[in-house]
Amino acid sequence: MPKHNRKLQKNVVRRYSGNPIISLTDIPFRCSDVHNAGAVKLDGQYILLVTVESLEGDCALYRAVSDDGKEFEVEPEPILEPAEDGPYAKYEEDGVRDARVTLLNGTYYITYLAQSRYGFRVGLARTADFRSIERVGLISEPDTKNGILFPRKFNGRYARLERPREGGNIWVSYSHDLLHWGDWEPVMTRRGGYWDCDRIGPSTPPIEVECGWLVLYYGEKHTASGPLFRLGAVFLDHEDPARVVGRSNIPILSPREDYERIGDVENLVFCCGALWDEEDEVLEVYYGAANSCICLGTVDMEDLHCMCMKRKARGE
Repeated sequence: MPKHNRKLQKNVVRRYSGNPIISLTDIPFRCSDVHNAGAVKLDGQYILLVTVESLEGDCALYRAVSDDGKEFEVEPEPILEPAEDGPYAKYEEDGVRDARVTLLNGTYYITYLAQSRYGFRVGLARTADFRSIERVGLISEPDTKNGILFPRKFNGRYARLERPREGGNIWVSYSHDLLHWGDWEPVMTRRGGYWDCDRIGPSTPPIEVECGWLVLYYGEKHTASGPLFRLGAVFLDHEDPARVVGRSNIPILSPREDYERIGDVENLVFCCGALWDEEDEVLEVYYGAANSCICLGTVDMEDLHCMCMKRKARGE
């Protein structure tokens, strides 16, 4: 392949050569698929909360651990599975999935998607050690598919990013107690003519860096062969999370490899967790590919900053 064509195939996010890092063959029991993982590093150990779909079709969260962030062992029992009784059961009957982890006030909070015949709701849980998880509440309006907490308060209130199922845009809302949310404000919209023209949603918990809050988000574009899911980046203002400082006009990661293009959901990369290596100024991105495996990519903060600040983006 000519040199200039090879260059065109590259994304800003560099794929780990050993991808995928978790696939069906790494799950210690029979299952349908594996996708989307929240990520955290605790006491030098990498922990992923992986969504695994059973053969029956419901989903649960499983803990996967690693010493190097590349070779993971998935545990055989779920750390969070659909409730069978009590107030959560009717809203989790089809599964719990898509965990995001935020360290807030010394406690790890996990937002997850509860799915049932009634639609989608965002659930909130907490843990101190990722050995057990305690549910806190269901914290969204009906049919909200994403809810991601900021790791600190703004003017005395908690904040989260969310994406209602209708509309396909990203909003911020606020709370005094983490359970009751309101004062919604729009943050980002879809952009006609861009790679994220049909639907967007927040992917990773915000990371505070020098130029603002870094958030990875996903964008969907409808094509003749079906939807195409890609990842972008945005920086939000330090003190006003509804204000966009810079946004990528091109995707930072697009489906290119076979494991990203072929699977239960074709042409999809989707991220729920990223870890910031402040010393090396590198972001480790754990992403689901084709709803069939978990992969790893890395990207330099300088590259993300240059992409997002290069010129003003539409749809902010």
